[in-house]
Amino acid sequence: MRIKGHIYIVIALLFGLNPLLKAQSTYFPPSFSTNWDTVHPSSIGWCQNKVDSLTQYVGNTNAKAFIILKGGKIALEQYYGTFTMDSLWFWASAGKSLASVMIGKAQQDGILNINDSTSHYLGAGWTSCTSAQEGAITLKDQLQMTTGLNDNVPNQDCTVDTCLIYLSDAGTRWAYHNAPYHLLHDVIEQASGLTLQQYTNQKIKTPTGMGSGFWFDHVYYSKPRDMARFGLLCAANGNWNGTPVLSDPTYLNDMKNTSNPHNLSYGYLWWLNGKSSFMVPQTQFVFTGSLIPNAPADMYCALGKYDQKIYIVPSLDIVVVRMGNAGSTAALAISAYDNVLWEKIMDMYCTTSIETRTTKNINMFPNPASDVVYIESDNFNANEKISVTDILGKNWEVSITKENTSRIKIDVSGLSKGVYFIKGNQWQQKVVIE
Repeated sequence: MRIKGHIYIVIALLFGLNPLLKAQSTYFPPSFSTNWDTVHPSSIGWCQNKVDSLTQYVGNTNAKAFIILKGGKIALEQYYGTFTMDSLWFWASAGKSLASVMIGKAQQDGILNINDSTSHYLGAGWTSCTSAQEGAITLKDQLQMTTGLNDNVPNQDCTVDTCLIYLSDAGTRWAYHNAPYHLLHDVIEQASGLTLQQYTNQKIKTPTGMGSGFWFDHVYYSKPRDMARFGLLCAANGNWNGTPVLSDPTYLNDMKNTSNPHNLSYGYLWWLNGKSSFMVPQTQFVFTGSLIPNAPADMYCALGKYDQKIYIVPSLDIVVVRMGNAGSTAALAISAYDNVLWEKIMDMYCTTSIETRTTKNINMFPNPASDVVYIESDNFNANEKISVTDILGKNWEVSITKENTSRIKIDVSGLSKGVYFIKGNQWQQKVVIE
């Protein structure tokens, strides 16, 4: 992040990007309580009509619960149909990210090491591989989905040895495979001497005040707000209101960054946005581009089948939770629904109304941006006046160069991460600085 001189404190206060200030300003709801402070959407720079449009869209796409936290406070909370804040729902594969935090906690407590062979905890013969092939599989391989075990089997959830078949050496192939992940639950139980539920209660639920939540057949269930509590814990880098739940900086960093060279958009059971390529479950194809292009590049997420979601965006200091039935025809953890949803979330940011030229006359790129933004148009006015404002309407001074009659260059390297509006004569464009 590039911040210039005396504007550092102002930007940090506006966007919560200074780690110390953010730690001090993050709100944590009381433990085991329904009390939870709120923040009004207008104070974030959201337009109410666009908030209403988002909540209607979410409801029309089979959601049961939808929550957005800003700085820990509830900025948006909506329930649909007969579903309420006290209803229980499953996390599906979003629970993998919960297990990732639990593995990190277990390593921090000294009861396991992710570089150990899985056989150290499960014993020899947990697969049908040779002794050497099996011994090469580590807990880290299970966390990053690189065990090399064949995922093209009749039952991906089967954890008996005859279902765990060698396909490639550990670490040489990424494949989204439930069975090796499920066995991490067994590893936690073997290493801790506790049941998976007991370990979750002691290490996650009690410190964060998650009143609900239970495991059933390797799937986690909870109330929506407890899903949001977990998202807030992760957004606060494993700290809950001064209590370090997961405080290992190396594990935290590795968990939320690329874990393997095959799927750049996968950490330790977390999905990562903003990478140059990604892979998805049930295929070995590598797609070019970001996982969810309409979302901020620094977002990382817990994604589950039928669109169970926990999105965490450090640059915007928000956590988004979605529970319900599938938002689209695709039942996979990742679908086109993510991208459409994030288009609508980002569209909530607004400023005072202004006439906007049609997009065919205004072309802005790149977006998101970090150093420079270019604006192209075939009908700039001779005295085109350009301004840059943040979501609160504050003007920021930037260097603007008119390269020719149809192209303007704007230096945004001095701006903090966040959402901004670039305005000209009778037009405006929204840009995300990352």
